[in-house]
Amino acid sequence: MIDMHCHILPGLDDGPQTLEESLAMVRLAEQQGIRTIVATPHHYNGRYINEKQTIITEVQQLNNILAQKNINVTIVPGQEVRLYGELLADYEANKIQTLNDTGKYILIEFPNNHVPRYTPQLLFEMQLKGLIPVIAHPERNAEIAEYPDKLYQFIKQGALAQLTAASIIGAFGKTIQKLSMQLVEGNLVHIVASDAHNTAGRACRISEAYHLIEEEFGTDMKYLFMDNAAYMVKGQMVDKIDPQPLRRKKLFGIF
Repeated sequence: MIDMHCHILPGLDDGPQTLEESLAMVRLAEQQGIRTIVATPHHYNGRYINEKQTIITEVQQLNNILAQKNINVTIVPGQEVRLYGELLADYEANKIQTLNDTGKYILIEFPNNHVPRYTPQLLFEMQLKGLIPVIAHPERNAEIAEYPDKLYQFIKQGALAQLTAASIIGAFGKTIQKLSMQLVEGNLVHIVASDAHNTAGRACRISEAYHLIEEEFGTDMKYLFMDNAAYMVKGQMVDKIDPQPLRRKKLFGIF
């Protein structure tokens, strides 16, 4: 399995602060059958700046240590970029890291409580440059939760979205879990990833999430997400099913 979103590099953001903590996270992922982890430290979120070259260097160092310890997991470079107006200029300046350095997918995140007004234009401009935005954990964004049609419009216009494993199994509460299920049902998310930060409260829960997805939506849906992670890490086109809008009234009573 592949984990497309994980804060695995030590000392770069609010993920592990020491090498020992990183290694514990890698071992936990390995136990769940994960063989490739995309390292996605926060970038430009108001607290952390982690540019492309820093990430590549740290990934190489961690891979060297994993090889020395005979741990059968490979780390590849990525980045979780808080959407900001100069993103494309910084991409041209070689500061933005695409997922696995394929030049194809960029993992972006919105502020927790809203979607910036310039989002539709910036996502459009990214795609004009051949980049595909992957929206991280939309189920945890307050504005999308209230107005899910915003996510539908982004997906309809070519963006992708990543669902967090912990959300689907209810670790963030029943409200987010219910919305997560509805996003899967509406074909509004395309991959499942851990967004792990540690081995405790923000641990890797991918195997549990895939088990629940299989129970609720069938084996085909589980393998759709798994296959899409493999395609994405190779820079290939993912499989998509036509998205369906979620009616706001369907969500009443859970927020």
